Amino acid sequence: MNKSEERDRPRRRLFARLAALVALALIATGLIRLAIDADERDPRPRGTLEDVLALRERSDLNVLFVLVDTLRAERLGVYGYERDTSPNLDALAASGVRFANQVSQSSWTKCSMASLWTGLYPARTRVTRSPDVVSPEARMPAEIFREAGFRTAGIWRNGWIDPNFGFSQGFEVYLSPRSQRRRDNRLQRIDNPNITLDGDDGDILFSAFEFLRAHRYERWFLYLHMMDVHQYAYSEETALFGNSYSDSYDNSIRWVDSVLGHLFRGLEEFGLRENTLIVFSSDHGEAFGEHGGEGHARNVYGEVTETPWILSFPFQLDPGIVVEARSENVDLWPTVLDMLGLPALPDADGRSMLPEIVAAARGETPAEGEDAGLAFAQIDQTWGRTREGPRPMVAVNEGRWRLMFRAGSPERTELYDKLEDPREQHNLVQQEPEVTERLKERAVGYLKSPPPPWGEDTPSIEIDELQMNQLRALGYGVQ
Repeated sequence: MNKSEERDRPRRRLFARLAALVALALIATGLIRLAIDADERDPRPRGTLEDVLALRERSDLNVLFVLVDTLRAERLGVYGYERDTSPNLDALAASGVRFANQVSQSSWTKCSMASLWTGLYPARTRVTRSPDVVSPEARMPAEIFREAGFRTAGIWRNGWIDPNFGFSQGFEVYLSPRSQRRRDNRLQRIDNPNITLDGDDGDILFSAFEFLRAHRYERWFLYLHMMDVHQYAYSEETALFGNSYSDSYDNSIRWVDSVLGHLFRGLEEFGLRENTLIVFSSDHGEAFGEHGGEGHARNVYGEVTETPWILSFPFQLDPGIVVEARSENVDLWPTVLDMLGLPALPDADGRSMLPEIVAAARGETPAEGEDAGLAFAQIDQTWGRTREGPRPMVAVNEGRWRLMFRAGSPERTELYDKLEDPREQHNLVQQEPEVTERLKERAVGYLKSPPPPWGEDTPSIEIDELQMNQLRALGYGVQ
């Protein structure tokens, strides 16, 4: 290379980066089409388990938390799905940590997210019905990050995590983005007259890049809550799998995966990929008739509570780590905060899964305590009908067993062997009375859980008609 070329190289790099950023902005506004293939290039260095354990010593680490609403784990390639719905997420997991048996705490967003953020089960957050609010006294991860010197931002499109419900605590910026896409470039959606949510997840991408442009030289914690899978929205490029209800869901996963692909490549263009921890998860899954219904927010069977959890580091793990031990959404922030050496959530039901990560990486079996493999999920089946009293349904996972317990109808208890019957089709209550009674006691004890760290009071708000209509636009029959 001659001196002239050497002198021009920084300028060429600058123009190349600016061009890439312009392209990313155009993608977000819908003026150019999204690519749908995973990028085979990966600029990150190779890393080891020792590098994972050393993350707490780094002072340059950012955290990107991406949550795809309504994403069922088994519809992703990396979780065994036969369709190519998720090339970018599959690549993310291949060089990171994947939790193979993840349980969300509810099939309704507000209840589930209250547990995910606080590390507490729904029986303790007391956020189980439509007017309920996360207490302002709750200790939230964004508060911990902000106190540690991170810039904090949340970008979301689901009204159930509106600031009015207490989810903005600790965020300097917490917003629902305006639609940036042209009217003639809107996504396809499954025919559902109840779903009218404006915009798409490209708007979240656009706002995310604005945040990164402003704070790329500071430490940051960025939370993105994607909604297009919930809305069954997809582009022409991702209409790969037919047009049935289930096909449209898969098409939307492929679409959101392509958006995430551009997000990950955007991190590279900003020079941030090698100092960013990516945390990926979902609030709940989606049903397709396995137990007589479609959708979510009605029960807590496996199809609506088995979700993905992936960690991707500033370096590549080769091979990636798969944690087979059961984990829960309440474990997510205890694990990440532990990994980064930050203060823990107070009195959490969740626990750090770092020992399980270490054991999986070393090919060891983690030590099993009394509650090993225990997990709970809950929904109040009248959460949206405020004129009716509570009707809690609880799922208890213990080892191979999964119990469904309805507090108001204990005679309708169901027991499933998840090893032999992963889709929960054969009720074994009569064949396994001892297991049934033991797990029933677990369910009753769970519903009598002690109050949260902030005390007995459960804040609530009156939802006005404007907000009620916005929530109905998501497809919920709120009364």
